[in-house]
Amino acid sequence: MAEELIAVAMSGGVDSSVVAALLHSEQRPVVGMTMQLWNQQRIPELIPEGGASGRCCSLDDVYDARRVAQSVGIPFYVVNFEDRFEQEVVAPFVADYVSGRTPIPCTICNNLIKFDQFLDMAKQVGAETIATGHYARIEQDASTGRWLLRKGVDESRDQSYFLFGLTQDQLSRSSFPLGGMQKDEVRALAKKLNVPVADKGESREICFVPNGDYAQFVEKYLEQKGGEAVSQGVVVDSEGRALAEHGGVHRFTVGQRKGLGVALGKPAYVTEIRPATGEVVVGSKEALNKTIFEVDRLNWISIAQLDAPLRVEAKIRYQFRPRSATIRPSDTPGRVVVEFDAAQIAITPGQAAVFYHGDVVVGGGWIV
Repeated sequence: MAEELIAVAMSGGVDSSVVAALLHSEQRPVVGMTMQLWNQQRIPELIPEGGASGRCCSLDDVYDARRVAQSVGIPFYVVNFEDRFEQEVVAPFVADYVSGRTPIPCTICNNLIKFDQFLDMAKQVGAETIATGHYARIEQDASTGRWLLRKGVDESRDQSYFLFGLTQDQLSRSSFPLGGMQKDEVRALAKKLNVPVADKGESREICFVPNGDYAQFVEKYLEQKGGEAVSQGVVVDSEGRALAEHGGVHRFTVGQRKGLGVALGKPAYVTEIRPATGEVVVGSKEALNKTIFEVDRLNWISIAQLDAPLRVEAKIRYQFRPRSATIRPSDTPGRVVVEFDAAQIAITPGQAAVFYHGDVVVGGGWIV
């Protein structure tokens, strides 16, 4: 019986290129597919001199992906998801910042584009499963039948935090061949397999913000769409005293210290953003400490649902070591209450809270 065709999501980077070359070297039937997500010339005034660097999904990346596919000797397609990407990722990103939240567009892209639309597109070319270059692992729990998402073996590269929104069906049809490897092993494998982009640098920035200035992107995007301009507001202290005017709440995030436009003679941090009034509240670092918060838009992976309090390790941003916490159903339907054993700093609305048992993702949601 012939093996099923696998569609590799090729970004043009080292990791996904190694996946394509590795599967092909194992005599697996493979097709490469690259997603065209955003026109880098959409807001040309934001492109820095010399072009954007450190970003995925550019036209150069599409070219690199095609070059790798030709080198490996596999069929290759470019699929255009620009309209869906703008609707599902870019527009909500802008809306979140205007509403005082700090979004994670890469996670939304995973949930609604890369493991949703891409799976559908792969099926159209005859591939029931996909493979990507993510550093995470998928396996099936023999006792429950549920598909599990585990951290990648290389903890410094682990991407399970960004993948918490994957459904059981999506996990069952996906594979992460690099999840059990260290990054240096992947680089060495790229050279061994003669991958043309073996020495290519990493992509770490948001693909549609070419100069890295999120606030400027929000303003230019709204201007281009003909929407209302962002409203100015006031920076206030914890007592409500006005300290300075500001150019819009989209320029701030909870925990921010620099660029506040105030001089108090001591370190000040954004402790709260009030989009309805345009107020940005600043205070001491201690004022950022918080133990309890709520999460909505939940997705469960290792369990079907949360019916009773559960001990977990919770991660509230990517660069954060999971801390011990208890999660329990909230009085508000569709939400979960998270209570850390010890107060944590800068629990930020719009970020993801992901729950773990060891290296297994229990589930996660979005901080309210």
